[in-house]
Amino acid sequence: MIVPKPPLKILLAAPRGFCAGVDRAIQIVEQALTKFGAPVYVRHEIVHNRYVVDSLRAKGAVFVKELDEIPDTTQPVIFSAHGVAKAIPEKAKNRNMFVVDATCPLVSKVHMEAARHHEQGREIILVGHNGHPEVVGTLGQLPAGAIHLVESAEDARTFTPRDASKLAYVTQTTLSLDDTAEIVAVLKERFPEIGGPVKEDICYATTNRQNAVKVIAPKIDGLLVIGGPKSSNSLRLVEVAAKSGCKFSYLVERAKDIPWGDLEHAHTIGITAGASAPEVIVEEVIEAIRERYDLDIEIVTTLEERVVFNVPREVRAPRAPAEQH
Repeated sequence: MIVPKPPLKILLAAPRGFCAGVDRAIQIVEQALTKFGAPVYVRHEIVHNRYVVDSLRAKGAVFVKELDEIPDTTQPVIFSAHGVAKAIPEKAKNRNMFVVDATCPLVSKVHMEAARHHEQGREIILVGHNGHPEVVGTLGQLPAGAIHLVESAEDARTFTPRDASKLAYVTQTTLSLDDTAEIVAVLKERFPEIGGPVKEDICYATTNRQNAVKVIAPKIDGLLVIGGPKSSNSLRLVEVAAKSGCKFSYLVERAKDIPWGDLEHAHTIGITAGASAPEVIVEEVIEAIRERYDLDIEIVTTLEERVVFNVPREVRAPRAPAEQH
């Protein structure tokens, strides 16, 4: 006798998964391998997803923590999507390395804003998470002491500037929209003359994925966020779901991490994916759930993303010569 599977509805959030910056960074490594062959060296994880890193490693990418681990070579040396401190490219230049910068253009935008504020004589506040590679890279754009890290509204309340009339802020690109708005509100209340970005620093993909979770949160019992444990934007999605009233919200790296106990009591769950999580893992998780449940899947699209970033010319495949007529 075949026992029927219990029903379970899944609201699949869209947009989810890869953003333009992550897609570009992965393409840079893949195209460098195609054009120059293995090995291609990558400083730090190209993006914060183990599946992606392992897949690229299997193709010939060599991931290192620091440039010192790379032998003298003419092969490409790629900087990760999170950006690097100014000292890193200088070190690479001194060793005549063939550098390809996979820094997300939206992170580079923050670096340029910080440099502009510094040139204008402003003291800079960086809203972000201590130790995150993007924050390390942004702090390292300017001399020590030029940028001060603020992680919370409490930090914002206790920060003492040298001159309140010469102050500006920038932010990490993958923060919680609501938490950041609270921190910025404190800064603006305390320092009305503070300068800020013309366009918000939190990137379009982080914004869109958090908003998509807020749309489905009232309709679901809990949320599964496909993403890696180091992924800042994925962790923020877990927090957004919890604050939006979900009974449970979990970060799920692979199907083995599915919280089956919580699913037993759920009628409807949501699934989304962080900006560095490939769709193949979303499919893996759904198929694992399908083995135990009779699924009804509904895609909930809040908007269509059309952002694309070009890869650098150095790694593009040469164009085939035009046919002679």
